[in-house]
Order: sequence, then structure tokens, then C-alpha cells
Amino acid sequence: MSLVIGLTGGIASGKSTVSAMFVDMGITVIDADIEARLAVDIGEKAYNDIVSHFGESILAEDGAINRQRLGSIIFNDEEKRNLLNSIVHPAVRERMAQKRQTAEAANEKAIVMDIPLLFESKLTNLVEKIILVYVDEETQLERLMKRNGFSDAEALSRIKSQMPLKDKVKRADAVIDNCGSIEHTKTQLMDILKEWGIL
Repeated sequence: MSLVIGLTGGIASGKSTVSAMFVDMGITVIDADIEARLAVDIGEKAYNDIVSHFGESILAEDGAINRQRLGSIIFNDEEKRNLLNSIVHPAVRERMAQKRQTAEAANEKAIVMDIPLLFESKLTNLVEKIILVYVDEETQLERLMKRNGFSDAEALSRIKSQMPLKDKVKRADAVIDNCGSIEHTKTQLMDILKEWGIL
């Protein structure tokens, strides 16, 4: 039986770093963000549904969905945001489930579901164990400003749009403190995987 691990964090918490560590170890990682992009590729069912609801003005010149244009429509309109989510989320879940079945059929020891909004999207039932990549808000703010060139206020509003990391700590099975060095982060990950019998 494969152990299905949910990997989550917050914006600029370093979840991608930990995800890459799993990949380096040869453990299958199913990334919700990647599947979300693939689900709305030209010709996919979700793509067709989005275009029929939101119109062709959201398309880029090459026919792909222009994320910024679509984002600006749904950002301040909860009804439209919910409509978009009702199209995209089932498609993403289906894609992730197919990849999970393939990995389970191959008898892999562990499968990682990399889901940034695991708690917010109420998807904890998809996984058996949860690893949270944690940083304090100060570090998160600093990294986000540096990474995306955001102002203090812009970075803060992005962070505030998610459930605070400190609230996620209580709901995770294991927490990796990612405020220090990459080596420190990797040591914590290895310890967790040894404890769970993966390594």
C-alpha cells in the first residue's frame, strides 16, 4: 500500500523546495498547480467551459487563457470566482486521482499530493498524512517581497488571503520549519520519512 502524503504550506513558505526534495528521492509528486494549468489547456473540457462562460476576451493571441485577464475578472467578484472554481477544481481532482491510481498500481511506497490550499479547499480527505512547510510571517513577508517584487502592502494582502500558517500547524501530522538552511529543511524531511517508514 502506498502512503499518500499531503504536502502544503503558504505562499513563499518554501513548499516547492521540499517538493523538489521528494522528486530527487524518486518519490512521485502530483502537483495541484501543474495539474490546474494542464486542466485548462486548449481543447480540454475545462478550457471549453471557461471560454463559454467568460467569453473570448479572456484569451491570449495564441488562444490560451490569459490568466491575468481572467484573474482580474474573478478577483473582486465572488460569484464569478466560485463559477471558475466549480469548473476547474473537479477537473484538477480528476487528473490528480488518475496519477495517484497509476502510482498506487506501481506499488510505490509513497505518493505526495502537493496541494497549496489543502486545508482551505477542504481536500484533506484525499491524503493520509499531512506535512506542512512552515515559516514565520516575518520570513514569509520578506521572501515574498523579494521573490515577486511586491510592496509591503501587496505581499501582506496575498498572505492574508490564505489561512495563517500558525493555524495550519495544529492540523498537520508533521511540520517542517523552513526558516533556516536547506540542509536543516532536508534533515527534518528525512526524519519524518524515516518515522513513517518510507525510508
